[in-house]
Amino acid sequence: MTDTVRVPDTTGDASQRQRGDRPIFIVGCPRSGTTLVQLMLHAHPDIAIPPENRFLLEVYDRREAFGDLQEGTNRRKLAKFIVKRRRSRLNDLGLPPRRTRRRIVEAPPTIGAAVATVLRDYAAQFGKRRWGDKRPSYIHRLDDIRRMFPDAQIIHVIRDGRDCVASLKQMPWWQGGAIAATWSWRTAMIRGRRADAQLDADSYLEVRYEDLVAAPAWQAERMCAYLDERFDEAMLAPHRVADVAVPERKVWHARTHGEIDGAAVARWRRDLEPWELDLFEFVAARQLRQHGYVLSRGRRPLPPLWPLLRFAKLTLRRALHRRRDLRRDARRRRHHDMPLASTTPDREDDR
Repeated sequence: MTDTVRVPDTTGDASQRQRGDRPIFIVGCPRSGTTLVQLMLHAHPDIAIPPENRFLLEVYDRREAFGDLQEGTNRRKLAKFIVKRRRSRLNDLGLPPRRTRRRIVEAPPTIGAAVATVLRDYAAQFGKRRWGDKRPSYIHRLDDIRRMFPDAQIIHVIRDGRDCVASLKQMPWWQGGAIAATWSWRTAMIRGRRADAQLDADSYLEVRYEDLVAAPAWQAERMCAYLDERFDEAMLAPHRVADVAVPERKVWHARTHGEIDGAAVARWRRDLEPWELDLFEFVAARQLRQHGYVLSRGRRPLPPLWPLLRFAKLTLRRALHRRRDLRRDARRRRHHDMPLASTTPDREDDR
């Protein structure tokens, strides 16, 4: 499935879309190659994908606190939250705080429009007409992303989950070790399957990391076809924009400062302990096969009981939390019935 180029629809409503207005969201399991795709797209002369922020989902979750954005006081409250809050990481975007606050206040009165204004201004710094955003965890919140941006184009980066686990357990910011990493990859794949079934072919694309590093030109052309953009050779040298689009403190992205290569492919063969591999291939065999990955053995031994029980406990706990969050958000949407979507030339605001 991932070898098929999804050519954008050029009939019906799609032909009325203004080229370049659709935001681009890069998602996936952490350590799956989302930063590489971010840099390849940021290297494109018409596209800008900023460093990860911590305000898009946060303003969505706190939208009730800002109140009716038709009122200027509430828009100023929203602008202050985005700009002044250290956790927003606005400094990584290099935008002037005072001007950004003013731009948010002057934006159309929706959460989506406020966020779009910030990210569009980031693109304008580079003289680019099209903006996007990258954060792996967006894969778990695609419904919320599309409430704010109904015309969003999603790029889901997929990497062999065993490599994701091998990489994640070495990250200084990762908590939960191999068991949580296994859950994260498996759940991201499940969310991706759901999105693939529900979204149009011009709204969701899967890109395999292994295919990307093996044939970067082909995969770059494939992404451009999906985005309805022309391919540019600059996309094949993403390391040239790494200093701009990857904060210096993120030392775990050191590989992005070099040329594209496949050196990190199949690192799991040396970095996973036997019980980690046994657990992963036991609980995620279906997802591996769905995405074209081959199990290390035709039939693996059962994993030890203790990691299996921990994985089951984690899965149950996360499922209960997600159910609670979905119910809470449904109540919010019922009681806080305000427009959420960023205004676009061809679509009405979503609620």
